[in-house]
Amino acid sequence: MVSMVLAVATAFSFGQVKVECEKQGDWKVELVREVAPDGAEVAKITLDSAEAKVPPKTTLSLLVPQVGADYVWSVNQGECGLRADWGGWSTTEVAQGMPVFVYFDGNDTSHFAVAAEECVRHLRCGGGIREEGSFLNVRIVYFDAVEAPLTHYETRVRFDPRPKYFGDAVRESVSWVEKTGGYVPCKVPEAAFDPLYSSWYNFHQDVHDRDIEAELAIAAKLGMKTFIVDDGWQTEDNNRGYAFCGDWQIAKSRFPDMAAHVKRVQDMGIKYMMWYSVPFIGIKSANYEKFKGKYVTENDRGLGAGTLDPRFPEVRRFIVDTYVKALRDWNIDGFKLDFIDTIQFRGPDPAVAENYAGRDIKSLPLAVDTLMTEVKAALTAIKPDILVEFRQQYVGPAIRKYGNMLRVGDCPGNMSRNRFAMANLRLASGGTAVHSDMLEWNFGETPERAALYVINSMFGAVQYSVMLRNAPKDHLAMLEKWIKFSQDHRETLLKGRFMPHHPELQYPVIEAEGENEVVIGLYDDGRVVDVPSKKKTFVMNASGKDSFVIRRDGRLSEVACRSGDWTEL
Repeated sequence: MVSMVLAVATAFSFGQVKVECEKQGDWKVELVREVAPDGAEVAKITLDSAEAKVPPKTTLSLLVPQVGADYVWSVNQGECGLRADWGGWSTTEVAQGMPVFVYFDGNDTSHFAVAAEECVRHLRCGGGIREEGSFLNVRIVYFDAVEAPLTHYETRVRFDPRPKYFGDAVRESVSWVEKTGGYVPCKVPEAAFDPLYSSWYNFHQDVHDRDIEAELAIAAKLGMKTFIVDDGWQTEDNNRGYAFCGDWQIAKSRFPDMAAHVKRVQDMGIKYMMWYSVPFIGIKSANYEKFKGKYVTENDRGLGAGTLDPRFPEVRRFIVDTYVKALRDWNIDGFKLDFIDTIQFRGPDPAVAENYAGRDIKSLPLAVDTLMTEVKAALTAIKPDILVEFRQQYVGPAIRKYGNMLRVGDCPGNMSRNRFAMANLRLASGGTAVHSDMLEWNFGETPERAALYVINSMFGAVQYSVMLRNAPKDHLAMLEKWIKFSQDHRETLLKGRFMPHHPELQYPVIEAEGENEVVIGLYDDGRVVDVPSKKKTFVMNASGKDSFVIRRDGRLSEVACRSGDWTEL
């Protein structure tokens, strides 16, 4: 194992920042301390070489006393516990996570925030506890994965040791990354915030036009405004997997006339979106042989499909042309673009042995960025308000350049995970519309219990995926009630000042403040809810108890409200 050698070190207010390299050779490395306009400190790193070659593995590191840093916030993780510095690494790149980390205490106060400008290339990030002396050992590793040759690289990392509400520390860090990295979020149409119906959990691949239309006739009456037809529209097969992806031809037995079907749905007042697995070409598709030699991996992890390499211009052209044709032929309103995060090497880069033959871009993450930029440009040229949905883990400032809807990763039946991940995405996603994972529940639940799934998702646009034709009438009434509530308070819930509390406990209380009101979600029965004295306040009770305690003007009082309901204070 090759050890790292110190290249340069610089003093910051909180300690020394070091940059170390493995096999530095004749690469010139510089580290400069800067001060951001908001007062945070910034490390600027540059690497230069006289000739193009693969840069050395480079690590930025610092030790910070663990004072007030009891937990760590990251959109990449499912919990907030600190780990030892010999574990707990996370990776980020254009379609995976985001390099922003906020170290906070049990009172929602950030004591140290770290944000890296690089959101396209692969990074390996660590921030665990060094046992010797209880220090945060913060490290960001560059060029730790397959990388293309270059002559110059420049990047920045922001540090903020000032105590503040952790949510503000996250938002300020993300805003800095956007501005410094030049990541301009794409336009977010108002429709991106609408309640949505998905075919996935209720139909899976067994989708047919008449079944969908029967469901959407009910969904429209309940107040849903958008529909996603998920996997299944392009295949007669119901065995899951992706062996039949890649030709993107309509399964005629399921959708005899797709354009007419789309129009019938749109005539109900519902926008129509279609699912595509972006890089997959199924091994049973006609296109599989056509793209031989142009895959990053073939039949990776037994998915039954090859993963296309977007460094080939003809691959990018095929993908873009596929979506443009669908948009023009069927007049759909948007796309659910899936599995971008699978465009990764599972071993050596096959392009190296081929001297990058046929590829007009050498870096795979930069090729993904180029592909999605081309997709966005082509689609918005036809329909400027096109809807594009992505899901975790491809989130963050880079991915928001091409998509206007970010959805929580699949967590069927897991209301607390939906709430936790949605709150994290809200903090990290600026004005981009954040969506819940699709909601499903067993109809054996009482409507009050079923409402908990909805309330746990109410601070984002809610996606529903229950079979409405089979739902009990009281469940449909519950859905209609909560969809109406979500739209009556839409500006506050989805665009107001968003303030989730106690991420270390998966946000037992969440509040959003609008111009004239406050909406609070209560998800734990042991909390005192602080209620403002001068604004109308609505509390959504998902605590499991039929009353809760509020504090207003310093006085405590108990409020009766059934779990699964809301009350105005």
